[in-house]
Amino acid sequence: MAEPSPITDQEFDLFRRLIYKIAGISMSNNKKVLLAGRLTRRLKLYEFSNFSEYYRMLASGQSPEEMQTMVDLLTTNETYFFREPKHFDFLRDEIIAKRGHSGSFRVWSAASSSGEEIYTLAMVLAEHMPGEDWEVVGSDISTRVLAKAATGHYSLARTEGIPPGFLQKYCLKGIRANAGTFLIAPELRKRTRFHQINLTQPIDPKIGDFEVIFLRNVMIYFDAETKTRVINHLLPRLKSGGHLIIGHSETLNGLKVGPLETMRPTIYRKP
Repeated sequence: MAEPSPITDQEFDLFRRLIYKIAGISMSNNKKVLLAGRLTRRLKLYEFSNFSEYYRMLASGQSPEEMQTMVDLLTTNETYFFREPKHFDFLRDEIIAKRGHSGSFRVWSAASSSGEEIYTLAMVLAEHMPGEDWEVVGSDISTRVLAKAATGHYSLARTEGIPPGFLQKYCLKGIRANAGTFLIAPELRKRTRFHQINLTQPIDPKIGDFEVIFLRNVMIYFDAETKTRVINHLLPRLKSGGHLIIGHSETLNGLKVGPLETMRPTIYRKP
């Protein structure tokens, strides 16, 4: 079959509106090549000659599985272990160290991607809350990255940023068929749970409440209206006295959210 026709501006606009409606992601004009590159293989799979045919199939609602595949392909998932390490220092020195009570301690990585943030959190909690009851919950809109995260299995190239002591204690180096990879230790993996969650939609209260919510490096893809909606969906799940932590390139300034107290830049506390 011949190559599909190049995506037109009109077709790009259709997909841009669709991904905004579904996931709240605002795609600028310079993302046209990226979108086309990621979706062309799907057109070939269905033997569509142009992007309009693929869009019509998605918009018909007849294939929710393909809609999920489209979302998986268009959501950006770059992350790494101990990214923006000052946040983990704050978690250790200001939140864990100053806890005034015992009991369950739950952290939510709300845009967890392929799991590096989840397991970074698990390492910090395991190290500084030995013998205590803690849990890390990870969520993402992409089923593809959640499946990856749940395995806890990564290339050794991903170990950069993990402190040597943590690497030795919490990461199992692969051998033979698994050479060149490592596995997060089972005692950490058993303290994690994963959910597919669209943050632009109301959050099911069954997920429970949290002492800390990490929402880092995802709001850069949202406009102000979507950011406001997402934060206000999360806050009911944050316990009184709990902390919300966002990415260093993000801010809540100008958003109608709250109540929240600014503790540090990008770190907020719910009264």
